[in-house]
Amino acid sequence: MTTRLAKILLPFVLALFAFIVTFDNIVDYGSNYAFVQHVLSMDTTFPGNALMGRAITSPTMWQASYWLIIAAEGITCLLLVSGVVAMWRARRQNAASFNAAKSLVTAGCVMGFLVWFFGFMVVGGEWFAMWQSKTWNGQEGAFRFYMAILGVLIFVNQPDTELP
Repeated sequence: MTTRLAKILLPFVLALFAFIVTFDNIVDYGSNYAFVQHVLSMDTTFPGNALMGRAITSPTMWQASYWLIIAAEGITCLLLVSGVVAMWRARRQNAASFNAAKSLVTAGCVMGFLVWFFGFMVVGGEWFAMWQSKTWNGQEGAFRFYMAILGVLIFVNQPDTELP
């Protein structure tokens, strides 16, 4: 039972994290909007870099991109919470039922991985050359987030056996 409770608690903590990130991005919209604006406009990358043709300088696109990020963070939270509830309800059931209850946690972890790995590392970091910016580089933070998510995903998806 201890392992099952740990498999419920860890995604719950990830859900809290995703909730706080989503909430903060809405309440303090301007702070991270500036981040998105600078990353997409590539205005703090190396001067004259050959990738500047990728820059997006439209405020409408900055807003849309930022709301897409916020929505994906919120969906991460909702999937994780739903998965935690499903796992909590199945915690005393047989192994097959408990293993089946993990699917929404898996979906939430995948969504979080898409946000922080694909969104921040692939799109922001490489496509928009965020790595070139000393000021507007979120790769280190994103790395911590998606590695925590992957750790929880791997742990939760270890097969469970019947309770004694």
